Amino acid sequence: MSLGLETAQQEWTESHRRLEGHARDPARYEALMQGFEAITAQLRRRIGHTFTLAELAEAYAGAERWSRDAVAASGAPAGWARSLALVEGAAFHAYARGAVDYAP
Repeated sequence: MSLGLETAQQEWTESHRRLEGHARDPARYEALMQGFEAITAQLRRRIGHTFTLAELAEAYAGAERWSRDAVAASGAPAGWARSLALVEGAAFHAYARGAVDYAP
């Protein structure tokens, strides 16, 4: 596994953990999940259903540009930009499970 992929996966795992930590606050969690779902939908459009972890990490490297647009277009509540990195990483964490070379 390349260092870039390993670092990305660590970021994704940490973002997922932090997102799940917000589940105790239903209103906050719902707002975060709106961004998460917008990014996940965009991932489906951009890389499809058949991909490798390396391809996903490559998409992650340039994701800030398009993920910001996707979350903004989703009608996310005010202040969403402060949580962009969190929902972006969590979305990539969840999407990684569909990679052809994913191993838990």
